[in-house]
Amino acid sequence: MDSVTASTTPPTSRAPDDDGSDAAAAGGIRSIAVSADGPVTVAKPPERRSLARRMMVIAALWIGILLLGGGFALDRTLVRLVEDNFDEQLEYVQTALISSAEIDSFGDVQLYRSLGDQRFLEPNSGVYWQVSGEGHQPFPSRSLWDRSLALQGDHVDTDPHFYDSDQFANEPLRIVERTVILPDSDTRWTFAVASARGELDYQISRIRSILIWSFAALGLGLMTLAVLQSWYGLSPLRRVRNAIQVMRNEGANRIKEPLPLEVEPLVEEINALLAHTEQQAEEARMHAGNLAHALKTPLTVLTNAATAHDPKLSDLVCRETKTMQRHVEHHLARARAVGRRASGHSRAEVWPSAESVLRAVTRIYDETRFDLDGNRSAAVSIERQDLDEILGNLIENAAKYGGGSVFVTIDAERTSDKCVIWIEDDGMGIPEAERTRIFDRGARLDTGKPGTGLGLAIVRDVAEIYGGTVELGESEDLGGLLVELTLPRSSI
Repeated sequence: MDSVTASTTPPTSRAPDDDGSDAAAAGGIRSIAVSADGPVTVAKPPERRSLARRMMVIAALWIGILLLGGGFALDRTLVRLVEDNFDEQLEYVQTALISSAEIDSFGDVQLYRSLGDQRFLEPNSGVYWQVSGEGHQPFPSRSLWDRSLALQGDHVDTDPHFYDSDQFANEPLRIVERTVILPDSDTRWTFAVASARGELDYQISRIRSILIWSFAALGLGLMTLAVLQSWYGLSPLRRVRNAIQVMRNEGANRIKEPLPLEVEPLVEEINALLAHTEQQAEEARMHAGNLAHALKTPLTVLTNAATAHDPKLSDLVCRETKTMQRHVEHHLARARAVGRRASGHSRAEVWPSAESVLRAVTRIYDETRFDLDGNRSAAVSIERQDLDEILGNLIENAAKYGGGSVFVTIDAERTSDKCVIWIEDDGMGIPEAERTRIFDRGARLDTGKPGTGLGLAIVRDVAEIYGGTVELGESEDLGGLLVELTLPRSSI
């Protein structure tokens, strides 16, 4: 279905180099694809998350929580201290008032000495006292003038009782009450001292103002510190990015700049990845060259035979194409093994793989006796296809060059992280001097039997890819060749 993409603004509305396209892209404008089925909105690409922004948000939240909690606790503590000091002064005056009170001959309260604070003598001075008793007229200070305190007289306070009162317009009061029975009297007298809260409220507002400005400055300082710390703390990552840019521009293959300890593991992993990639690229170049070199000789033989009109050209073509096919299979096997190793953890059970290989080889060499013994539950870190190919080459070689008996033994030991597989035959074996050369591509000791000399080379290359080894020796039981295949044991 043909479709065209329509932009949000007509193409002719601005020049190609106008900055409006970048601004539109930065603003998140979505493109609309118009098709026969109607307009389809293309989803906006996900926004990239900033590590620095995440650190700033976390720092801001945590600083805000700490400042709010600490500020609230400090505010309550300081306000309580100021209020307690104010109440202590009221209680001191109340104690002096009680100690100065006595009962006159009419049974009323009177003061045998006046209080020292002159404000009690000034009308509406903001400092007042009053003595009240049931059945008696209230005895107020002169500062109350024509007013009286509306006390909470519905209960008995043997200890000082503090509370706030709004009974006087525009003059909130702080009052302390206490109930006392004076000598020579059975009446419960309530002694009350009141003071205007203006000075107290002013002190509290000053404290809170200082706290707000102090904590605001502290929060701003902490946020500035967090910003600087994030900027400076993330600078090694910017240095890593710059080092990677230098690698790309100048062709370097490692990050050699010294970095902090916390970033060093990341740099080591990047260098390891670069080394692994470089190794894979080098292996790819080497195998491409080896394959080209391996195919060059057969192609040259075929070209010369065709040019000379060799009467045996058909036989020559069949033989050389088989050789080329075997070379291609060898390099494809290595490529597959490298790809599977890089895809993740591999696991293959050895016993089922050996059984399947033996069934296939038995059909070709039906007169050979095969024995399989050892650990039935052994598993190795290798793909099943590659394990089948390794065992297939080794067991087929043992049957081809042996005298009629092949023993396959799977390692029964669990004391190491390696699994050992022995393949023995009763053939002529391989001289010790030739056991290293036989792994070379195309190397053959018995040229009288068909083959390309690539079987052991494939086994060695694939085993080494997975971290394994292949060694040749002499079989003590059968007298022929002993192949010791070692593969890493699977941990899963």
